[in-house]
Amino acid sequence: MSERLNLGKSGADLYQAVVELDRLVSRNLISAGLAEGFSHLLRLRASQINGCAFCVRLHARDALANGESSDRLAVLAVWKETDYFTLKERAALELVEAITLISVDQLPDVIYEQAAEHLSTDEVSAIEWLAVVINTWNRIAISSRYPVKT
Repeated sequence: MSERLNLGKSGADLYQAVVELDRLVSRNLISAGLAEGFSHLLRLRASQINGCAFCVRLHARDALANGESSDRLAVLAVWKETDYFTLKERAALELVEAITLISVDQLPDVIYEQAAEHLSTDEVSAIEWLAVVINTWNRIAISSRYPVKT
């Protein structure tokens, strides 16, 4: 692969603004009562969809380090086919996926209504902001070709 401009270095002030936004989103997730381990599974799922190897590795490790099981991590890409996730978690995963794929079908009403049925307003807001931020990070890492080496 050819080397790319590193956005973290070429626009350090903009990069730091995203770091700060990420910090605020993490704080918001905690305030809304979402488990930190699960928040990394949400980030991981968006990163899987976007094909961001750097973020997939990072959030898989972070999910495990924050109490998520290796089984839940292993089945995340096919979560709809399992019983590993509660109705609330399933609604959160659907919401993150829909926002990640927003160019395909916007954010369908049925997914938003399902999220609102199972999640509080604070949780919906926190999850939507998480989706915005992880999709931003995915685009930074992918376009900069952040290295993923053994």
